[in-house]
Amino acid sequence: MIVIGSDHGAFELKGCLVKYLESKGQEVYDCGVFDTGSVDYPDIAQKVCEKVKSGDYEFGIVLCGTGIGISIAANKIDGIRCALVNNAYSAEKARQHNNANVIAMGGRVLGPDLAINILDAFMNASFEGGRHQNRIDKIHALEK
Repeated sequence: MIVIGSDHGAFELKGCLVKYLESKGQEVYDCGVFDTGSVDYPDIAQKVCEKVKSGDYEFGIVLCGTGIGISIAANKIDGIRCALVNNAYSAEKARQHNNANVIAMGGRVLGPDLAINILDAFMNASFEGGRHQNRIDKIHALEK
């Protein structure tokens, strides 16, 4: 299962991604928002990331206008490795090298087709471990 959430700046993109994921047979938990009314993206980041930390979800997707603010907020939460991705290569490497458990994208900077391509690259990649695990351990040590 995948968890997703957006602020008002990415409401439309979130809808496209949810529809796409469900068409692929993925179960999606939507943390909101459910209209274009203004909300604060840190609140959405927290909701999604707490679900990811529960262990019940494969990964999370957070979206705001640019993806920048919500990715910064997500990375403030212990145990979250959120990657702001704007292309398929970065999405793939975020999973392979950084074992990202949340990805961020911008609803005002990416079109639906590119966002779906990015999402596919992320979902089709897996963590390579090895030398990358040492780096992940060092990242987590920074949280202390």
